[in-house]
Amino acid sequence: MHYLESGLGQPIVFLHAFPLDAEMWRAQLERVPRGWRMIAPDFRGFGGSTLNGEALRVANYAEDVVDLLDALDIEKAVVCGLSMGGYVAFAIFRLAPTRLSGLVLADTRSTEDSYEGLRTRRELLANVRKQGVRPLADGWSKKLVGETTQRERPDVLTDVRRRIESAPVRGIEAASVALMTRPDSTPDLPRIECPSLIVVGEEDTITPVADSEALHRGIRGSRLALLARAGHLSNLEAPEEFSTTISEWVVSLG
Repeated sequence: MHYLESGLGQPIVFLHAFPLDAEMWRAQLERVPRGWRMIAPDFRGFGGSTLNGEALRVANYAEDVVDLLDALDIEKAVVCGLSMGGYVAFAIFRLAPTRLSGLVLADTRSTEDSYEGLRTRRELLANVRKQGVRPLADGWSKKLVGETTQRERPDVLTDVRRRIESAPVRGIEAASVALMTRPDSTPDLPRIECPSLIVVGEEDTITPVADSEALHRGIRGSRLALLARAGHLSNLEAPEEFSTTISEWVVSLG
């Protein structure tokens, strides 16, 4: 399992979105709060992490993250998951809740895919198998990035497209199936007792603000942060605001 890291101190693990990899967290890794250590793994089949052709579930990605914590001799960590990373964060909570010292859920939701969502994922999977990654990069990148970013920072859109184009087909196939079969995490929300922060870009159309508001209502004592002029990839579109929000929150944990 390949991972990036920076800083020293208390650990915070960043879990990436589909269909990107740990490099999406580069801006955050360059702004580590004093006393903290940031770790960003690649899920199986993405970035530098291998995939052996096995069928995957979201729980498998969670097991990998817990195994990584064991390998690094980390007992507890703050886990920050964006989009698919958020689904994996929920799976980590179900697998090993005592390993979480805090939880950050960014641009994600607790519910399973709707009928429309499942149809979209099946179409995406079929197209990738038939045409490769490039058509996915052209269409999906515009869904991931908010309108303001597309209009005022087209370089971000170009970068996201490039990142998607570099994703291995096998990793996308495995993750697509895992996402389609993930469980509904809504019943877990009242059981989450660790400090929790919910972050969402106000222009996110994939997991809109209403989804984050539902998380905020469901997790007692959680904090909700809205990032203006950002879409689904809020950490890439508003890196300064995202990093500051995370840094101030983790520092408040002591």
